[in-house]
Amino acid sequence: MRSRLRQLYCSLVFDRPWLVVALLMATLALFGWYAQYFRLDVSADSLMMEGDEDLAYSRQISERYRVQDSVIVAVTPDEALFSPPALEMLQRLREDLLDLERIESVTSLLDVPVFGDTRLTGISSDYDTVLTEGIDLDAAREEITQSPIFRNAVVSPDGGTTALQANFRFDERYFELIGRRTELREKQAAEGLTSDERQELREVSDAFDTYSLESSEQRHEDIARIRGILDQYRDEATLYLGGAPMIADDLVTFVQSDLATFSLGVLAFIVVALGVIFRRLRWVFLPLACCAVAGVIVVGILGMMDWRVTVVSSNFISLLMIITISLTVHLIVRYRELRSTRHHSSQARQLRHAVLVMFRPCLYTALTTIVAFGSLLVSGINPIISFGWMMVMGVAAALLVVFLLFPAMMSLLPVEKKDYGAASPLPFTDGLARLTDRAGGHVLWVYGVVLAVSLVGVSRLEVENAFINYFSEDTEIHQGMELIDQKLGGTLAMDVVVDLSGSGEEAPEEEEGGAWWDDGDEESSEAYWFTGDRMDELQRIHQFLDAHPQTGKVLSFGAVVELAEQLNGDEPVDSFLWAVLYDMLPDTLRETVLTPFVSIEDNQARFNVRVMESDPDLDRDQLIRDVEQGLQEELGYSADQIHVTGMLVLYNNVLQSLYESQILTLGVVLLAIMIMFLVLFRSPSLAALCIIPNIIAAGFVLGLMGWLAIPLDIMTITIAAISIGIGVDNTIHYMHRFRREFNRIGNYRETMFFCHNSIARAMFFTSMTIVAGFSILVLSNFIPTIVFGLLTSIAMLVALIGALTLLPQLLITFKPLGPEQVTRQEME
Repeated sequence: MRSRLRQLYCSLVFDRPWLVVALLMATLALFGWYAQYFRLDVSADSLMMEGDEDLAYSRQISERYRVQDSVIVAVTPDEALFSPPALEMLQRLREDLLDLERIESVTSLLDVPVFGDTRLTGISSDYDTVLTEGIDLDAAREEITQSPIFRNAVVSPDGGTTALQANFRFDERYFELIGRRTELREKQAAEGLTSDERQELREVSDAFDTYSLESSEQRHEDIARIRGILDQYRDEATLYLGGAPMIADDLVTFVQSDLATFSLGVLAFIVVALGVIFRRLRWVFLPLACCAVAGVIVVGILGMMDWRVTVVSSNFISLLMIITISLTVHLIVRYRELRSTRHHSSQARQLRHAVLVMFRPCLYTALTTIVAFGSLLVSGINPIISFGWMMVMGVAAALLVVFLLFPAMMSLLPVEKKDYGAASPLPFTDGLARLTDRAGGHVLWVYGVVLAVSLVGVSRLEVENAFINYFSEDTEIHQGMELIDQKLGGTLAMDVVVDLSGSGEEAPEEEEGGAWWDDGDEESSEAYWFTGDRMDELQRIHQFLDAHPQTGKVLSFGAVVELAEQLNGDEPVDSFLWAVLYDMLPDTLRETVLTPFVSIEDNQARFNVRVMESDPDLDRDQLIRDVEQGLQEELGYSADQIHVTGMLVLYNNVLQSLYESQILTLGVVLLAIMIMFLVLFRSPSLAALCIIPNIIAAGFVLGLMGWLAIPLDIMTITIAAISIGIGVDNTIHYMHRFRREFNRIGNYRETMFFCHNSIARAMFFTSMTIVAGFSILVLSNFIPTIVFGLLTSIAMLVALIGALTLLPQLLITFKPLGPEQVTRQEME
């Protein structure tokens, strides 16, 4: 069977190269068409763990309280904030934002009620604002900056910066689709679906995916229009844009920019590196042609399947380039080696021999790399799983393209007239061979120390990371998040939802006719909920959350209770007065301070707690535990009454799963690669020795992250799989050649020197080409791109050095291929 496949391959690739090229070009045209549908998805949902109970609950709470997506415009006017020119500028800015189609409302300083000397019982729907003619702006400034509701939310404590919150329309369609999809999925898991329901689930899922993409594009347009509006006011004020939608959109923008800019930069560096190494146009053109064909095919498949790339998988094109170039360079070096040693063979024969001899090790390097990335499938985190599948598909595509296109193109190109003489030793590889020879067993001790230090570094790994750390300090988004943190109570938030106690004061009744509030109006009957006891309960929870050192502004009805007591002469407000106030509450204030925070029907309250992303001591997981435990221990709630949810909690769930996920994926990949080594080398001892350099390479990269305090997050978790995937390629290539040459030479050390001047050349050229290309990523403003470039380059170097020092010394020490046939003295 193997012989027939080999004959079929040879007859196709070497005898009909035009046919192979034509088929590949047709495939390229097909998938090139679908490449236009390639999309990035950096929505909040794309970073979450589907199936997370907190995710479902978060969606439920957002729908119940009609939580709207919003962005915050932080404005520091050139004039004093509470001056007529600044207020007039804010009024124009508010109107411009409201003119946007999908902006439903704008909450700002201009809407804040100014009570002045008004007592609580004197509040009416006709309240003053800073725009009221004749109002004392100095007094208004003093009142608003001291307000428990608006201080740190609408106005900074120093009264110099204000926030305009632009609220997007509540997305009914999103919750309709996600609700039905969740309902059908839960039924499918519990009892199964009918054929009609399965069809409906497919249709709803497709509709949600399509709608999600459309919404993302619309949101990008909205953010761009808002930024365009802000640009018109920059000569009157300092303005920054903040909020979760803006952060998500900027993530997309940064990733798209890096993909466009640095992909070209990486390509340019690789072209230069290949030119310097091989100094022949064909040896630059062929690797790039293979990269282009493989890349377009994979991108086209993703576009055809509507498989969207997330921030986690955004660098898959660069990794695909690494793998494709690695395979191509190994073929080039082997072919050139044959040209320099077999002068009497024809080019066709040399090409056929090079391709067929290299197919087996390249196949196994591809398979083991697939296993390395396939280990990400057990992570349990959607974007990481998707990244694993993309790389599995990409590696398979790279292998097929290289072993079809390279030999076909070489068969069509004119025969080289250049005579390759005997290759002179490479200083780097030859130096490592001599160093290993001189150091002997000390090499093992050095790597033992490296492993020990790496393990200490691994123990220092943390999973805490803030979105602000993804952006350089000189970027607008970093500066804006920092300003909003410092002056406006925090950027991102979590929701603390509390099922309140059932007891409350009895509402007063009239002597005849029943309850005073019961006039048949549902709104009036709801006033009974607002008892003095319950308001005290809301205030206690609010004060508890506000007192935590890592929380910023707490938005809740508890702040309204505090303000009401201030207006009541610092006296508690009884149930009767609360009911009266509820009926008198203006609609504009009700939508701002009541509806988003209180669910009368569910006897539940929502506390929106902003968190300081720029706080270097921020520990999300500890903060969540503090809130849950504190509400139970200090305020007497049961665990069932407390629900902490929201984006911060969902992202924290992902982060906390990374330790377990990293251990699981590393365990799976090392076990799978060990099995692959057993199949490839058919020797347990060889398999065990070959896995050691890969363990050290992965440990070194993770340990380095620990020592440098680079957090293990949803993006850096892939580095270990990458380092193993790269390292195992070097190990297989070196071991495959070493075993083959040892049977001929019969001496371990001499075989090492021979391999360092043959297969090690290809390993070196591949590694240096990739390191040169990825070094340009350090120029990015997006920190994950910089980290990815640096760690990938380090992984390449560590894997290369380990394969050229540790692996040969292990072979020399333990002699897994059997005793030497010839001693070095006999060879000399």
